[in-house]
Amino acid sequence: MTASFLRTGLFLAGLLATAAAQGTEAYPDKPVTLVVPTAAAGGTDTIARLIADALGKSLKQPFVVDNRPGANGILGTEQVARAAPDGYRLLFTYAAAMVVNPSLYRKLPYDPVKDFAPVAQIGRGGNLLLVRNDLPVKTLADFVAYAKARPDKLSYCSWGNGSGGHLAMESLKKQAGLVIEHVPYKGSGPCVQDLMGGQVEAAFADMSSTVELVRAGRLRALANSGPSRIPMLPEVPTMTESGYPFTTYAWYGVLAPAKTPPAVVKKLNEAVNRALRDPAVVQRLRELNFTDLPQNTPEQFAATLRQDLRDWGALVKDIGLQPE
Repeated sequence: MTASFLRTGLFLAGLLATAAAQGTEAYPDKPVTLVVPTAAAGGTDTIARLIADALGKSLKQPFVVDNRPGANGILGTEQVARAAPDGYRLLFTYAAAMVVNPSLYRKLPYDPVKDFAPVAQIGRGGNLLLVRNDLPVKTLADFVAYAKARPDKLSYCSWGNGSGGHLAMESLKKQAGLVIEHVPYKGSGPCVQDLMGGQVEAAFADMSSTVELVRAGRLRALANSGPSRIPMLPEVPTMTESGYPFTTYAWYGVLAPAKTPPAVVKKLNEAVNRALRDPAVVQRLRELNFTDLPQNTPEQFAATLRQDLRDWGALVKDIGLQPE
């Protein structure tokens, strides 16, 4: 009887393994939701829709963008952390929501390492330091002098507490000894709109949604926080070149809930990397000033996530931001 029971158990285990394999092979067999934890029209949303379109064509199912802004990316990120680990609800996010928030909030409702399976990193770079057109400054040095002469008179916006734009400006403020009020928004789009409207004087904002505004003369770019100058605005120096070093960079990435089958994660990773080799996608990303497009494995992306948690955490501590 024992031998018969063992054979039956092995047979059932084989059936389950076969069914699981067939299910993974068929993935995706229905639309996939790509949660973006920011408002529409910002840089994260722009890149997410480009990648969603490419994934849909590659995997033969719609990848639908679902914007879930709020609380510095926490609302949308938590939703995916609690989603079923089946590959049908994914997160398309920016670095700060994953690697800065843990240093800013004592009770974050998700763990960026334990609650997620990294799929693929998309791009690496910085943000533009922008000022409104009527501000009488042409360079970062001009801006520092102007702000020093007007302590507590200027304000800047970002897409949330702890965002890349927030930390870049706070780093500049500390290095230069400036006093400028921070006004957090739910997304970079509304922040940039208010900058153009004159409600704030400055902002660090994503390049993908602001370069054309600079080229059209609607905003002025003084520096970028990335590792190098960008092709579309070669005259704009980096913060480091301008005398205010900033060496912690931003990225976008796709993540799935923890315990998503490795085969599904691998399939998604391969699809993202195919998109990053597609000439049309690459051209569009170049137009959006993505000059660094790593094609990495889930394991490599996971390593980047862990390292950036340490690096951004050190920056938050150095600036002196206190957890909420």
